[in-house]
Amino acid sequence: MKNNQHIIVFCFLALLLLFPIVNIVAQSAQRYTVSGYMRDSLSAESLISATVYNKNTLAGTSTNQFGFYSLTLPAGEVELVYSYVGYNTKSVGFSLRRDTVINMNLAGASHLREVEVTGSRTSRIQETTQMSAINVPIMQVKSLPAFLGEVDLLKVLQLMPGVQSGSEGSSGLYVRGGGPDQNLILLDGVPVYNVSHLFGFFSVFNADAVNSVELIKGGFPARYGGRTSSVLDINLKEGNMQKFGGEGSVGIVATKLTLEGPIVKDRSSFIISGRRTYIDVLAAPFIAMTNDENSSIRPGYYFYDLTAKINYRFSAKDRIYLSAYMGDDKFYIKEKSTYSYYYGHTYDGTDYFTQSESKSNSEAGLAWGNITTAFRWNHIFTNKLFSNTTLTYSRFRYNMFSMSENTSNEYQTATHYFPDREPELFEYKYNYYSFYETQYRSGIHDFGAKIALDYMPSPDHYIRFGTGATHHTFTPGVLALRDTSERRNFGDKRHYALEYAAYAEDDITLSARLKANIGLHWSAFHVDGEFYHHLQPRVAMRYLITPQLSAKASYSRMAQYVHLLTNTNIGLPTDLWVPSTPNLLPQTSNQLAAGFAQNFRDNYEISVEAYYKTMDNVMEYKEGANFFGMGNDDWEDKILQGAGRSYGMELFAQKKTGSFTGWFGYTLSWTDRKFAELNNGRRFPYKFDRRHDVSIALMQRFGKAKKHEMSAVWVFGSGNSMTVPIGVYDAKHPIDGNYEMYNTYFEYGERNSYRMAPYHRLDVSVSFVKEKRWGERRWIFGAYNAYSRMNPFYIDVFEYYNWDYLDLKRYKFVQISLFPIIPSISYQFRF
Repeated sequence: MKNNQHIIVFCFLALLLLFPIVNIVAQSAQRYTVSGYMRDSLSAESLISATVYNKNTLAGTSTNQFGFYSLTLPAGEVELVYSYVGYNTKSVGFSLRRDTVINMNLAGASHLREVEVTGSRTSRIQETTQMSAINVPIMQVKSLPAFLGEVDLLKVLQLMPGVQSGSEGSSGLYVRGGGPDQNLILLDGVPVYNVSHLFGFFSVFNADAVNSVELIKGGFPARYGGRTSSVLDINLKEGNMQKFGGEGSVGIVATKLTLEGPIVKDRSSFIISGRRTYIDVLAAPFIAMTNDENSSIRPGYYFYDLTAKINYRFSAKDRIYLSAYMGDDKFYIKEKSTYSYYYGHTYDGTDYFTQSESKSNSEAGLAWGNITTAFRWNHIFTNKLFSNTTLTYSRFRYNMFSMSENTSNEYQTATHYFPDREPELFEYKYNYYSFYETQYRSGIHDFGAKIALDYMPSPDHYIRFGTGATHHTFTPGVLALRDTSERRNFGDKRHYALEYAAYAEDDITLSARLKANIGLHWSAFHVDGEFYHHLQPRVAMRYLITPQLSAKASYSRMAQYVHLLTNTNIGLPTDLWVPSTPNLLPQTSNQLAAGFAQNFRDNYEISVEAYYKTMDNVMEYKEGANFFGMGNDDWEDKILQGAGRSYGMELFAQKKTGSFTGWFGYTLSWTDRKFAELNNGRRFPYKFDRRHDVSIALMQRFGKAKKHEMSAVWVFGSGNSMTVPIGVYDAKHPIDGNYEMYNTYFEYGERNSYRMAPYHRLDVSVSFVKEKRWGERRWIFGAYNAYSRMNPFYIDVFEYYNWDYLDLKRYKFVQISLFPIIPSISYQFRF
């Protein structure tokens, strides 16, 4: 019966999508299509979600992620208006008598001197069906204060309503009560599994190489699937097709450089962007000063990332892209020592001499990194049908390692002297060698293929449909041991899985006031003989109350087949990716959202949303369990599955254009979890349940040409929840029947029943820009946590003794804080 219901739902949706298509085809004799690409006038970069509309009828559409648009209109006089936030608007008037191709190039605000670019129709929040979505312009990302001067996309997204960070300085995202594994993070359409550098303090995304960023928290379109909480869709720049150029920066933490330019002008281009820290290089001379001639210790840490993309337009209808990302982190401690020993003495008429030399070499550390690759082919079948075919590869691996090598050589002689004969020499040689190596490895490899089609039969319909498949290889954990005699592996078991998906959706205008996005996503997962599948309906609706005010509502169901095992708060690479198995069910979520969106004078926007989300089969380690163990054979036995829910309200107000811009965000939320085996089966607050979350971001351009910038960010968040002891006692344990030993035990109360102190801080920055003959230079001065608030990182239990009664121990909670005020300076350049 359940399968029949699925078939009925799918057939109903198919008919719903096909009916308007048939209707449009029947009227096509009196209608013609204008199509083409919208790009930046100087670089030819695609303008994503730009708007084109007919001024006479207000019928319009927007560009897809490759800058392509298609607008079908009745024959006659039209005046098309092309617009994009931060770009100069253009109008084209003509008589529409046949299908027409218009490729439109717009000039950006950064290209115009002394021009104040005002708002345009492109971004009216009240007109779109999409809700719970955030688009952050890259220039705005670069204008905000940055931690240690390093611009970070994810830290900017943490300032948005409904999004929280894991802990102080972390780049993790916790969206509407979900965990970090519940975010689908796409880089040019490829999933990225670990997005953290420097143990979570920075993300892997270099803003200099990014074209667009969109975060969707709810009301998910049917084209997205595979995670239950959010979608972060990041598109890389394509490279300047007109001229060679670049930009870069030198900061406290890292140096980065981006180069781009045409391979064949107006036909192909490239971009390559690299970044590397130099903490290990700068610290090496100072560490060397502490070493002596016999031993040396060299700790170090570095990360690097490299992003590259090329594209080639080999016809008016075909274009290919090849993009890749590679990044690694490595933390290590290397130690070397050499000792020589010489000793001689005489005893009882015998000379003894000993010479020995020993060497040791050891290294321990962590290493982790990502590789993603995408090959994409765009093809225009007709002026209404656009396709994108993608082949993808993604890999994340983690390795915790230690190695120890020891060599010892000893030479001894004994010379005996006799009164009646020649002395006798006795020699002894000893050689010793040992080697021991341990590695704990984990990772996930993906190969995928998918095809996505956009069909735009009329301004009243924007239809998307497609399908795809991904082959996963999971290595949850392999413990490899090697010594001088043998090599052993524990838990060297891989899981292979196939994940499938198909979808269809229509962004449909039902009337002048009512618009909807209706879709269906189907996904399946085949692993270890088990076949899971889910139908996931998606509906979003918008009703215009007035031309500036709309009411919105959405429902979405999501399913997730890959999971992250974590028992930390900062997204360490020791978190392990594992698949759903016959014993571990897929996660699912259902989310309802409703709200209002208001636009004021095309320059101010305000939205209010309420949401309710339920989550099934969420995971957590059992009490006392963690990722360490003899490989991965028993990881399924360490996991609990339960339910979660999150609900709340979000307010977001922003000023989008002008010399003064910024936003205010507020979140009121409740998030909890329920596991039969934890907290006596009662609900408890999720560790990142925060009642209140506030963010204020302000940016002001100043100076004669409005080139200089000041910015400030203030954030406030209710304290995270955690479990602390409520009592302590000592217990005697007999040893061998003659002795007794005292052990200390802590008694715990309700899970996550303690709240840490609220978190708040102020970040500020100011940048000074100067034009040079070769381009532009920028000095940026900033301060993280400007008033040096000692925010809680975690709470520890400290043991001490009462000085009046030395045998009486006392315990107290101690707040550990991480960052006081941290000033930063960086130098940026562009040519």
